Amino acid sequence: MNIKAYIDKIVRDAKKASRLMAIADTSIKNAALEQMALNFTNSKEMLIVENEKDLRAAEENGLSSAMIDRLQLTEPRIDAMAEGIREVINLTDPVGEIMEDIVRPNGLNIQKIRVPIGVIIIIYESRPNVTADAASLCLKTGNATILRGGKESIHSNIAIYRQISLALEKVGLDKNAIQVIETADREAVGHLLKADEYADLVIPRGGESLIRNVVENSTIPVIKHYKGVCHVYVDEFADTDMAREVCLNSKLQRPGTCNAMETMLVHEKISDTFLPDIYKGMSDAGVELRGCEKSRKIIPEIKQAVEGDWSAEYLEKILSVKVVSSIDDAIEHISVYGSAHSDAIITEDKPNAKKFADEVDSAAVYVNASTRFTDGFEFGMGAEIGISTDKLHARGPMGLKELTSYKYIIHGTGQIRR
Repeated sequence: MNIKAYIDKIVRDAKKASRLMAIADTSIKNAALEQMALNFTNSKEMLIVENEKDLRAAEENGLSSAMIDRLQLTEPRIDAMAEGIREVINLTDPVGEIMEDIVRPNGLNIQKIRVPIGVIIIIYESRPNVTADAASLCLKTGNATILRGGKESIHSNIAIYRQISLALEKVGLDKNAIQVIETADREAVGHLLKADEYADLVIPRGGESLIRNVVENSTIPVIKHYKGVCHVYVDEFADTDMAREVCLNSKLQRPGTCNAMETMLVHEKISDTFLPDIYKGMSDAGVELRGCEKSRKIIPEIKQAVEGDWSAEYLEKILSVKVVSSIDDAIEHISVYGSAHSDAIITEDKPNAKKFADEVDSAAVYVNASTRFTDGFEFGMGAEIGISTDKLHARGPMGLKELTSYKYIIHGTGQIRR
């Protein structure tokens, strides 16, 4: 296969399809989504057979049991995939929304209108359900999408894509509005990332190494988050019962997610009483604590933290602990070691709450709540394409509106500029 020619055709076809998708009516987009969901439900047996090819290869290649579990498609997971698409149908279509509508003194009517981004490339790893999730969100927002999953799920992704393609054709949409790269050759990614003449945005979903590789090699704008080094700062004015519950939830509700707490900061004025209590709760749940010297003087059983721990995204039951002397000390630590993802303060002091919220420069800043809420569904978006720690053009959970841009439409009556 000539990889370059293959990718060139895909991006050209996507660009052409994007012009048609931009003017597609909401009703036809929803019809395509409903057909996708129906196709998945009706093709469970085939999807599972294709998925088993990936599972066998994963076992032969020595992938971890956790990775294999993420790869697996079961009947309930396929049902959930279909249900997720139906949830997208129920979301409001943002395309065409009038964001601003002003009339200038000269009579010009200037409208700021929400429009699709165009062609979006999504590069991701592991879970085959991402193929359906990403395709449905991009379709709803009138974008053309090029999906490149990991080699470990290639058979599953292609099988899912076949059902998506059939759905598009069934309702009369261009099947090239959603395409999957059907080769695991890494050369394909290199050509995709240079297709800035045709593609408008790249969204990588996966580990830090994947995201850095995309950023370093792409000539197309990239929305990213490298990792989630999330903090909870327990202030001297905290309700310690609340702090205990929030910290346990932030770490333990799902430790392997990017919005789980990785570092807990505790004010020195309450550390003597709060640390022993939270240490017991964390230890009982199997969490390994790695702490600073001050924390280890209070609880000698805590392991010594090293410099690398403060910037580590563990994604497992490990937690860094640091005793700080002030709220400024906490904010400084977050600014140095954080990843601008999600950070929280637990406090009953309103000035401290405001100070933390104003000065911590993260996509999501919480006052008296768990960091685990940084999620498109929890934010009321219905679904998300990912979480961005960038500032342009999207930040935090990315729902339908974050998959759009805007343009100005100006109506006049013959005005000329003098």
